[in-house]
Amino acid sequence: MTEDSWSGSIESTRRSFAIVETLRELDGARLTEVATACNLPNSTAYNHLMTLIKCGYVVREGDNYRLSLRFLDLGEYTRSRRRLYNVGYSEVEDIAETTGEVASLVVEEAEFGVYICSVDGPDAVPLDIRVGKRVRLHTTALGKCILAGLPDEHIERIVDSNGLVSCTENTITDRETLFAEIETIREQGIAYDLEERVNGIACIAAPVRAETGKILGALGISGPVQRFSDTETSREYVESLHNATNVIELKLAYS
Repeated sequence: MTEDSWSGSIESTRRSFAIVETLRELDGARLTEVATACNLPNSTAYNHLMTLIKCGYVVREGDNYRLSLRFLDLGEYTRSRRRLYNVGYSEVEDIAETTGEVASLVVEEAEFGVYICSVDGPDAVPLDIRVGKRVRLHTTALGKCILAGLPDEHIERIVDSNGLVSCTENTITDRETLFAEIETIREQGIAYDLEERVNGIACIAAPVRAETGKILGALGISGPVQRFSDTETSREYVESLHNATNVIELKLAYS
């Protein structure tokens, strides 16, 4: 976000949220660590922390400050307002159990992909996926599914705004390559990510559509790239995704 885009914002509010983000990134921190990370005087950081404590969003344990569970309440409320989550969660669970991998549901918000649920199957490897995690849309199969449902002009605006940042050496960083892949996704109804966001990890995803055809989100299966290189396994995952998205779409339409 550019400096100009902050015009009209309230600086004090922005600083408080910067402190909240810092506490999340550092997994809790001392006053001096918060002040240094946010480029604030200790006294200013302290005043913000005290305000956040009084409002119930930060707790203090000795010299350490951390985010409170009040954010969990807000997050659960926000997620519960998503009909796609309420309808789709059981299908995510089923896919995770059937494939043994990590199954996830992602939606777009503010030009980023956001995980609204993720379930580990019995053979899943630990991934950096968590509910609420934001990812750049071009870096994962789930995000590319969502991009494929947008008009080209909208995709251009997202690329202009966020760039094509590289996560690994396999991330798409060329605009022409991205649009060529998006066209393939539109034709095939499936998206692939081979170590594009995380080294060693692959993902296959399919879009979830409303009755109007609008893409509401994407359902994906993630796991070690070696497992996904097997043609038969990959075909089975694609079939599972199409079956699950079909069920979710029917529930959205008739429930």
